[in-house]
Amino acid sequence: MEQISKNWSQIRLRVNVKASIEKVYRAVATQEGLESWFLRSAEFTSAGGDPRKRKELLSKADRYAWKWYGFPDDTHLEGSVLEANGKDKFVFSFSMNCPVTVTIYSEQEETIVELVEQNIPPEEGPIFKHYLSNTTGWTFYLVNLKSVLEGGLDLRNQNPDLKNVITA
Repeated sequence: MEQISKNWSQIRLRVNVKASIEKVYRAVATQEGLESWFLRSAEFTSAGGDPRKRKELLSKADRYAWKWYGFPDDTHLEGSVLEANGKDKFVFSFSMNCPVTVTIYSEQEETIVELVEQNIPPEEGPIFKHYLSNTTGWTFYLVNLKSVLEGGLDLRNQNPDLKNVITA
């Protein structure tokens, strides 16, 4: 019997969304967009240190500071935009400095959002925890992206007093 080996060094997820590629790109590559489905707070500054406007498309070398619903302010992430082509590909550093690539394309007359988190460190303990927790998180947030763009319903728990629910 052939043994199947799992590549624990990357997470690859796809979701179809009934929205244009441009609309999806704005949802993943602007402060306003990211705060509509993913983050409680997404602050961006240009490479020169100037704050980005909420609806402004982000650029390579922009820096960010992110906070999520369900977590206190001291739970935050800082990183940078690694690539932003302005139309269908957005790459940013994420936890453990793993790059996350969001690619948006058409397949079978559907808009596909593909998320790939790569270079998850191979240390045996952290790799499984990182892989499992981030896979769970990315799955939820991609479903929320689909929900927000298709019907406007935000599935995140935004009640700071409600603990131990799916997004916290």
